[in-house]
This record gives sequence, structure tokens and C-alpha cells, in this order.
Amino acid sequence: MTSQVSSPAEQADEAVLGELGEQRKPAGTKDVRRLDRVIIRFAGDSGDGMQLTGDRFTSETASFGNDLSTLPNFPAEIRAPAGTLPGVSSFQLHFADHDILTPGDAPDVLVAMNPAALKANITDIPRGAEIIVNTDEFTRRALQKVGYTTSPLDDGTLDAYHVHPVPLTTLTVEALKDYGLTRKEAERSKNMFALGLLSWMYHRPTEGTEKFLKTKFARKPDIAAANIAAFRAGWNFGETTEDFAVSYEVAPAATAFPPGLYRNISGNLALSYGLIAASHQADLPLYLGSYPITPASDILHELSRHKNFGVRTFQAEDEIAGIGAALGAAFGGSLAVTTTSGPGVALKSETIGLAVSLELPLLVIDIQRGGPSTGLPTKTEQADLLQAMYGRNGEAPVPVLAPRTPADCFDSAIEAARIALTYRTPVLLLSDGYLANGSEPWRIPEPGELPDLTVQFAQGPNHTLDDGTEVFWPYKRDPHTLARPWAVPGTPGLEHRIGGIEKQDGTGNISYDPANHDLMVRTRQAKIDGIDVPDVEVDDPHEARTLVLGWGSTYGPITAAVRRLRAAGESIAQAHLRHINPFPKNLGTVLQRYDKVVIPEMNLGQLATLIRAKYLVDAHSYNQVNGMPFKAEQLAAALKEAIDG
Repeated sequence: MTSQVSSPAEQADEAVLGELGEQRKPAGTKDVRRLDRVIIRFAGDSGDGMQLTGDRFTSETASFGNDLSTLPNFPAEIRAPAGTLPGVSSFQLHFADHDILTPGDAPDVLVAMNPAALKANITDIPRGAEIIVNTDEFTRRALQKVGYTTSPLDDGTLDAYHVHPVPLTTLTVEALKDYGLTRKEAERSKNMFALGLLSWMYHRPTEGTEKFLKTKFARKPDIAAANIAAFRAGWNFGETTEDFAVSYEVAPAATAFPPGLYRNISGNLALSYGLIAASHQADLPLYLGSYPITPASDILHELSRHKNFGVRTFQAEDEIAGIGAALGAAFGGSLAVTTTSGPGVALKSETIGLAVSLELPLLVIDIQRGGPSTGLPTKTEQADLLQAMYGRNGEAPVPVLAPRTPADCFDSAIEAARIALTYRTPVLLLSDGYLANGSEPWRIPEPGELPDLTVQFAQGPNHTLDDGTEVFWPYKRDPHTLARPWAVPGTPGLEHRIGGIEKQDGTGNISYDPANHDLMVRTRQAKIDGIDVPDVEVDDPHEARTLVLGWGSTYGPITAAVRRLRAAGESIAQAHLRHINPFPKNLGTVLQRYDKVVIPEMNLGQLATLIRAKYLVDAHSYNQVNGMPFKAEQLAAALKEAIDG
């Protein structure tokens, strides 16, 4: 979903008058209250379509012009038993009329499709929040399945909340009685009924969702019509029922975005687009060798749709074959990529080492998830940092960088390609499940804003022997970058040896000489150490004595926590790392300026370990490894303790 923004003021006026004004009129005498932000969580069985529901609400919210941040959360099981706690799937959306950074700490509204969804999420819901429950699913059997001895709708359990009991299933089936569907088929549309109700409640546009349903079910027009009817029935129910006496306005975030063309984007989609853009800017074909693994598979799915941009995708039989094919494509002159998650990085480690030895550009994208081993496939974590830094045999240094937000994945992919192509090295990019599946508005850049990544392949001899003979030396280096020439196979006169055995400096011949090995090891390390990366920027308006340092997806929660502390009168500085190997050259100087350095991470302190070892700074770790992102309130409390301690 894209929207053209001619100016922030015009965007606000057009959105409010064009969409909100038209949809507000039929509400009659019902109150309409203005809010500055809302957090909604849709929750139900993994077969209830909660991810689709949340995604559609998000798309309409993005087209309306709100700033937003999302948190999809789904079970690892392909299909857990219906109505059980392990099978609960949820989608949280935070949208506002101003700049926001996280999906929100606690929902203002919970839509619970069954007792399992209610029980799994109720501890996150603050007192006074609204809960919409599908009463049709609160049967004795469904309640017993999740450990309820009495119905929470009747025993006072929910007295602290504003509960809206809605027979979603019954209402949906009744709305679709003339569409010739079986009851089971009709019941599947109850998520669209819920989406219609919430769309009325928060004045979301409807045209985009109806168009989406027509396209999605183009081959099944009866199903498309039924889903649209259920969606409209939900809207009409909200408009006419007495239980919903109030609807809400959240105006567009007119001042949060500079003018431009925007769309809602997830981290994996942004990575995919960034890779395509990088290949275009480098004038190289893009090759992806990959094996499907959660939560990285969406990159393979997306890139496979773009053959028109010269993208070639190969779904390999395993992780090792995937990276082997990618490295072969790099040897052949492509912008080569392999995608995976933590367990796959372990399997790819030998081939990454081979790429270090061959000194070929290769992007290894790790969408981190909870580990070790298979771990938590659908939950997020930042625990692969030390594996990325050191998880290979021998001295095999590679650049490591990490995006900070879903939209930043686009720029990070281009930056990873710049480093790989300029310095002839594999690069590890560390995203994670939170960024991969989460989404936010993204301004589509103009082509002229993208960097020139053009590569010059070796064309002929580059060295003159003592007898005057001109030859090609595959390991003769650029004096500035220490990168070796990139020779495309088949180029006359550029034949050279390839393989994992140590190379002789310059010639690339096989060498077992100790002194040569020492030289090559140190040269490869010097190449990585010499990579040109931007200085780390520090946000410190009040000359604080405490610095909070983060990396990757902790950016949103950390920044939100820092904002809370500053609003309360506290003084705290913030810095965030994209480049972790090598570190920015000014990082040591920055760290020395502060009495305390606090590093929040979704691991047990991996960046803190690196910082302590390199800079001899007594960095304090604040860690979480529960498969979920930090909450801003939680981080703010921890940072306040650090300031006062």
C-alpha cells in the first residue's frame, strides 16, 4: 500500500476529510473521541487468520497516514491443536498521530477469538482496557481445554476491563446465509467480521481491504464476495449496536514524515528490495542460494518474484548447498546472497571460511531467532553476534552489521553489498525475527539517492615479472582497500587456482610456508579492520554521565525508553551501532566520555563482552532472552536505576 505525500499538511487534510469524514457521517449520534495513539492486539487460534487480519488493518492504517509499528507473534508448530495455548497466534499494532518507535508495551484493545487467546494474553492487558471476545467460542469444552473451571465472562475475572461480548461466529454465519456456503466455510470469515468492526471503531479506510479480498480470491469469486460481506457486516454491526457507543479518531501523523512516497514495509521485504537495489546499482545479476528456514524464508519467497530484475533464486536441498551455490555465483561474477537463521549459520560456517580465503563478495543474511539448536523458531533473539564474529575455524574475520528498524533493513542491505563488493569479502548481516516480521512506514527513495556500487572486473595482466613478462596475479591487492582483483571465469589470460588451501601472497599458488600464512592471516584481518564505516553518532543534548549503547532491533525500545526518561527530567545519552565489525573508529573515544555505559541486549551480554574486551570499559549488561522484544517501560526503569546507582 503506497501513498503520495505532497506535504505533511496536505496529507493530514486530505486523509481526515477524504476518508474519515465520509465514514463518520453514518455513525449518527454516537460519540467520536480523538486519541493520539492506540495499541490493538488481535489474538486467536493459529487457524483464525489473525496475521491476515492484523496485516490488513496495518495496511489501511499506513494508507491513512498514521505512523505505526507492528509485532506479529505466532506459534512454531505448523498446526497446534485448535483452542490450545500453544496454538495462539497474535498480531499487535501500535499506530499514532506522531512519531512512534515500538509496537507498544500493553494493548489498549484485545480482540480474543477464543478462551485460549484470552488466557494467553490477559496478563499483558492493563486495567481499564477494552476486550472484545467471541462469545460463541466460550463453550465448556473450550474453557476446560485451557484450564478455566468457570467462564471468565461470568465469574468476575474481567471486571477490571471494558468487555464487549460479541457472538462473532453466529453473526458471521447469519450475514453469509445467502451465499451458499457451508457453516464451516462461513465461520472462516469471522476474522473479516472482526476486522470490519475494528475498522469502524477506529475509522480505518475500507476500499483497500475490499480490493485485496477480490484479488486474493480472484479464482473463487464466491469466497471473495463472502469475505467482503462479512467485513461489511462487521462495520455495520459496530455502527448499529448499542454496545459500542463510542468510536475513535487517530489523525494522520502529519509531522512525523517528510514529503515523499510511502508504503508499509516489513524487515524481510525491505531486505529483499535492498538486495535488488544493490544489484541494480552494482550492475550485477543478483543470485540467492538458500534453504527455507523460519524466519528468513520470506526473503526467498519475495526475491523469486523478481526475475524481471535479473534475480535468480535457487532453493537448495540444505543449508550447505545453498551457500555453496551462492559462493559459486560470486566466483562467476554475481552479487551473491545466502539467507538463513542461527542454526543455518552454523552449517554454513565452513563455506563462509572458504569465502574468506577466496576473498570473494558474499552476503550472508542471518535472521536471528531464539536458540540454541532449533530453539524458538518463531521468536526473536540477538544471540548470534559472537557466532557471526568468531564462529569459524582459524582466523577468518568478516564484517558484521545489523539494521535497527524494519525500514532500515533496506539501507543495511545496500551497505552490506557496498562492503562486500568494495573489499572482496563475505559480510554477515544480522537482522532478527522482530525486524523481519514487524513493519513500519518507509519512504521509497529516489534512484538518485542510492549509492553507486559499480564494480570493475579484472580485464588483463596486473603484474610484471623480473624478466618483463606481464602476468595476472589473483592476490595482488588494491593498496587502499587491500581487496584482490575479481576475475570472472573464462576471461582470457586470467586463469588462476581456486580452493581452500592457503594461497601464496600475490600469485595465489598453494603455499604451506609458515611466514606466508602469517602474512595472509594478518593481511585479511587488516583488510577488515580498514573498512571505512561512518562514525557512531551520539544523541546527548544535556552532557549526560550515562550512555545507553545498543545494536540491531533494540533501537526502538531503547529510544522510546530514553524519551520517557528525558521527559521525566533525567539526563541520559544514546548511541546505536550498525557496524559491529569493524567498530566505528570513534567508538572508543565516545565510551571514555561517560561514567557509565549500559548495553541492553536480547542475549546474555554478547556486545558487552566485545566492548569490554576491546575498550576495557566496564560496560553494564541489561539482558532479556524470552523470545520477545524489550518493553520501553521495562527499559526505562532499568536505565533509571543505572543513572541513580
